Amino acid sequence: MKHKIGFNRLERTAAHRKALHRNMVTALFKYERITTTKAKALEIRRSAEKLITRAKEDTVHNRRLVARRLFDESMVTKLFTNIALRMKDRHGGYTRILKLGERAGDAAEMVILELVDYKLPEKEEKSEKKAKKDEPKKETKKAAKPKAQKAEAK
Repeated sequence: MKHKIGFNRLERTAAHRKALHRNMVTALFKYERITTTKAKALEIRRSAEKLITRAKEDTVHNRRLVARRLFDESMVTKLFTNIALRMKDRHGGYTRILKLGERAGDAAEMVILELVDYKLPEKEEKSEKKAKKDEPKKETKKAAKPKAQKAEAK
């Protein structure tokens, strides 16, 4: 029987599993979106949501507890100053899992694990391009004079 099994061991030793969690949670906070297998995503989601909940209250104790779980000190700063502030009004459910289908090599179910308020970078770039197109182009007098002088010289 499989009573009281609290987590998925992912067929790894404890040290390997701990390193995997730290790597993937750090990557999730760095890129705010990662592609992985469904089994890993479900486990990483548990860790990430606990860290975000912890980061919503910025204390020295919470920073130390979170720093134990992340590899990069700059990600601890980003989590407390950026991500946790964006999630301040939420009471959980900080991440979402989007299914991609099966991986070609071994048919493992692949998913995207991302933060709920993640926005695609392409959309931001497109909106910046639209804003630039909407601005009226101004010709300077210096640029207009040489064209007129060239026409008179001919």
